[in-house]
Amino acid sequence: MSRVGKLPVIIPSGVNVSIDPERNVSVSGTKGSLSQKLSERINAELQGDKLVLSRLNDEDKSRADHGLMRTLIYNMVKGVSEGFSKKLEVIGVGYRVQLQGDNSLKLNLGYSHEINYPLPEGISANVEQNIITISGIDKQRVGQVASEIRALRKPEPYKGKGIKYENEYIIRKSGKSGKEK
Repeated sequence: MSRVGKLPVIIPSGVNVSIDPERNVSVSGTKGSLSQKLSERINAELQGDKLVLSRLNDEDKSRADHGLMRTLIYNMVKGVSEGFSKKLEVIGVGYRVQLQGDNSLKLNLGYSHEINYPLPEGISANVEQNIITISGIDKQRVGQVASEIRALRKPEPYKGKGIKYENEYIIRKSGKSGKEK
C-alpha cells in the first residue's frame, strides 16, 4: 500500500464531495468548487465523512497514481474550505507593485517599462507595501501564478534585488575583491 494513498481524506463539515459515473470527483465548499477526473487504476468510495481511495492492482503506475490521486483530492478539499496562499517579497530601490482593479498587477522592476500582469480567473492578489499575497482555491494555479510573477525579476546574488518567496533564502556572492595594498 502507498503510505500516502492509504490515508483516508477526511471531509470537514460544510464541504460536499460527490463521485459521478464518469469517475469525476467534485468538491464544493464555502470558497468554491473544484473537480478532478480519477485515474482508471484507482477506485474512490465515500464512507461517511471520509473518502477512501484504493488501487485495482499492484503495478508501479497504479501505486504512483494511488498517492497522487489522494493528494490531489486532499488539496481540493483543503482549497474549498480554507484556500491556499503564497507570499512574495519585492526587494530593491525603486521596485514597486500596485494592484490595478481586481484582476491585474502593475510592477516597476527596474526595467525601462512597467509590467502589467493580468491575474487568471480564480486567483486574487493583495499588495501591502513590498509584499504580494497570491491566494485562491486551486493549489496548483496559486503556485504557478506565484512562480510566473517571481520569474519577472528573479533575485540576483549580489544585492538580493528582485522578487523572492517570503521564506526563500538567497545565497549571496561577495562581488569584486579589489587590489590588495
